[in-house]
Amino acid sequence: MKDKQDCAKSKMGRREFINRISTGVLGAAVGSKLPGSIPSTHNLPPQYDVMKEVMKYRKIDSHCHVYLYHGGPDEQIKYADKLGIEKIVISRPVTKDEANPEKFRESNDMVIKSIKQYPERFIGQCTINPRYRKESLEEIDRCIDYGMVGLKVYHQVNINDPLYYPVIEKCIELKIIILMHAEAELGVGGYRMKYDIGKPPNTSTPDDFVKIARRYPESMLQFAHIGGGGDWEYMCKTLRNSPNVWVDTSGSNNDEGIIDFALKTLGEDRMLFGTDNSFEQGVGKLLTDDLNERQRKKIFFDNYNNILKKSGNNVN
Repeated sequence: MKDKQDCAKSKMGRREFINRISTGVLGAAVGSKLPGSIPSTHNLPPQYDVMKEVMKYRKIDSHCHVYLYHGGPDEQIKYADKLGIEKIVISRPVTKDEANPEKFRESNDMVIKSIKQYPERFIGQCTINPRYRKESLEEIDRCIDYGMVGLKVYHQVNINDPLYYPVIEKCIELKIIILMHAEAELGVGGYRMKYDIGKPPNTSTPDDFVKIARRYPESMLQFAHIGGGGDWEYMCKTLRNSPNVWVDTSGSNNDEGIIDFALKTLGEDRMLFGTDNSFEQGVGKLLTDDLNERQRKKIFFDNYNNILKKSGNNVN
C-alpha cells in the first residue's frame, strides 16, 4: 500500500499536489515563524518550492484591517513580510450600528497612526457612516489630507440607499474606490430570503451593487470577500455586467474553484487580491487555481495599482 501511495505521489502534478494540501501548505512553509501557526508534518516534494512561488509576485493586499483580528500593525507586517506582500490597504471599520462620528473618527485615527508607523507599507482607507452626512464628508476630506486613498464602509447603510449618494459622488470627484462590506449570506450566498435568519437588514447584496453601479457608472466599487463563504457563483454571476465593480478574493473560505469561476465570469481585470486578514489563505488560493503568469500578476498587483493610478497614488 505504501509503495502505491509513494508512486501516486511521485506522479502527482504540481496543481493537483497543491490542491490536495490546499493553502495549508503556506502555513506549513512559514508556519513556525508566523504567530499562531502550527508546524506542519507535510513533506514537500523537492521539485516544487512553494515559497519561491509565493515570493515571485509583487502584491498589494486590497482588503485588510488593523486592530481587528490579528491585532495591530506589527502583526500585519510580520505576515506581509513572510508572504511577500509589498503594500497593505488597511482600514478599521466600525462594525456596530452605533457608528457615530466620534466612533468613526477614532477608528480612522488608528489607521493614521498605523500609516505613520509603517509609511512605506500601509495604504489607508477611511470609514464613515452616511447617516451623518456632513460629518462623513468632512471626515473623508480629513483622511484624504492624511494620505488615505479609499473608503471602507460597513452595513450601517445599504450601498444603494440614497444616503450614500453624496458619499459616492464625493468619491467619484476624488477618484477613489469604495470597498463595501457585503455579507456572504443574508439567506444563502447574498440573496435575500423570505424568512429572517438574523442578518442586518441594511447589508448590501450583489443586487444592490448592480443597482448603484448602474446609477453611478463613474464610481469604483469593490465587492468584499467573495471567499467569505456562501454562494460565490451567485455573486459573480450577478456582478458580471457591472464593469465598475471589482471583487476581492479575500476571506477564509477556500472552496476549490472560487478563483477559476470568478476569472471565467468577470475576467482577469476585475479581480483584486485581498486577505481580510486571512493571510496564508489569501495568497494560497491564487496559487492553487488555474491562473497563468499574466493573470496572477494582474490580480496580485496590477489591477489595484491601476485603480490607485486614477488618483495619482499608484505604487512605483
